[in-house]
Amino acid sequence: MGRKTKKKEGGALRAQRASSNVFSNFEQTQIQEFKEAFTLMDQNRDGFIDKEDLKDTYASLGKTNVKDDELDAMLREASGPINFTMFLNLFGEKLTGTDTEETILNAFKMLDPDGKGSIHKEYIKRLLMSQADKMTATEVDQMLEFASIDAAGNLDYKALSYVLTHGEEKEE
Repeated sequence: MGRKTKKKEGGALRAQRASSNVFSNFEQTQIQEFKEAFTLMDQNRDGFIDKEDLKDTYASLGKTNVKDDELDAMLREASGPINFTMFLNLFGEKLTGTDTEETILNAFKMLDPDGKGSIHKEYIKRLLMSQADKMTATEVDQMLEFASIDAAGNLDYKALSYVLTHGEEKEE
C-alpha cells in the first residue's frame, strides 16, 4: 500500500495528536483540578459544556442575570464543542498565552517616543509597580533578569519582547 493512500488518515491522526498534546502543558495535579472544574460546570453530565451548563454554573454562583450574548461569546472562544480536551485547550491558551511579539513591542514603543529601542529600567520598574495590575519590586526584578540591560541601565525591549513570546534566548 502506497503512502498516498494513507494521507487523509495521517492528517486526522496528526490533528488528534496536536489537540491531545495539551495534556503535556500541565502537571497531573493541574489536570485533576481542571477535571473537577469541568465536572462542576458540566451540569447535565453529558461530557460537554454548553450554554445551559454555563447558565446553571453562573446561577450556582449567585449570578442569574448573565446575558445570552455573553454566554455565546464565551462559547465562541472554542473552535468546537467544549469537551474536556477543548476545555484544557482554552485554559492552556489563557494561562500560557502571551500577547504576540508585535503587540508587546507596540506597547513598549508607546513608552519610547524617540524610538531608541530601549527604555530605562528604573522608568519601566516605576510604571510596573504603580499602574494597573501592580507588580512587586521582586516580580519586576525577576522579569528584568531576562532583559538585556546596558551599562547605562537601558532595557532593550525588542530583545525582551522576543524572550517573552519565544522563551529565553539560547546562547551558543
